[in-house]
Amino acid sequence: MYSYYNDNTFLYINGEYTKANAATTDLYGQSLHYGYAVFEGIRAYKTANGEVKIFKAKEHFDRLKRSCELIHIPYKFDNEELIAACYKVLEMNNMEEAYIRPLVFCPPNMTLKAASESQILICAWEWGAYLGEKLLRVMTSSYERPNPKAFKIESKSAGLYVNSILASQEAKEKGYDEALLLDMNGYVAEGPGANIFFEKDGKIYTPPAGNILPGITRATVIELCQELNIPLEEKLFTIAELKEAEAAFFCGTAAELIGLDSLDGQSFSKPWAQSLGKTLQQAYKAKVLEKAFQREAQLA
Repeated sequence: MYSYYNDNTFLYINGEYTKANAATTDLYGQSLHYGYAVFEGIRAYKTANGEVKIFKAKEHFDRLKRSCELIHIPYKFDNEELIAACYKVLEMNNMEEAYIRPLVFCPPNMTLKAASESQILICAWEWGAYLGEKLLRVMTSSYERPNPKAFKIESKSAGLYVNSILASQEAKEKGYDEALLLDMNGYVAEGPGANIFFEKDGKIYTPPAGNILPGITRATVIELCQELNIPLEEKLFTIAELKEAEAAFFCGTAAELIGLDSLDGQSFSKPWAQSLGKTLQQAYKAKVLEKAFQREAQLA
């Protein structure tokens, strides 16, 4: 089992820095019993000039606050102070490249009333690309993403990830690397922890906001398409349409950007090395490392 901390690991909790193995939480908290919590996944990189930088820290903490507001968890924290705390946690743990996890959680309350106060944790650990480096064999999940009328889909809420665990576990039990979920109308939504893009006829497509978590890495990919003059369209599409794509990829902070080998056993027609996804993968890595990126000509 992966070890996220050891005897020397420090974390931040409610304004203080403490050893991870000395931190405690209340077993009667709403977050533990009902999944009533929100979180972020953030990455820090050692950039080309040797400086440790947290990628899009402001955007992540803005979303953390927005997630709390959407599900009525009080957010009385100062985001600039929290970003500074992230850097301090990295420094105290001698980390240059790490995955950072802020979590806003709620105190004891066995009722289903909204919380009247909240607490915050920031921890970090060294973590490679969540889905690995190899192209993924993906299956269409039998699970759907929750209906937006039943949940605040744009909130990165802890409880929502039970859906992701079910879908991902189903895929692995059937011999696949990861799942792809549809929305309640049968359109492609997203992976259990990543957004989906596909390429066809020189253009990139991705589902619009509404039935998905609009990821920060997703937004970065859209920015990169604009910078590289790659046509992009947000639209609803079906699994059948996706299977006609030339290439496809997942993206997310934990996964970064990773190509799909196949969907339901059907391979994509364009070699990954020749795809726009590969170009975007390289451009994304250059962006987080603050390196210059020179787009190479696509091979015919």
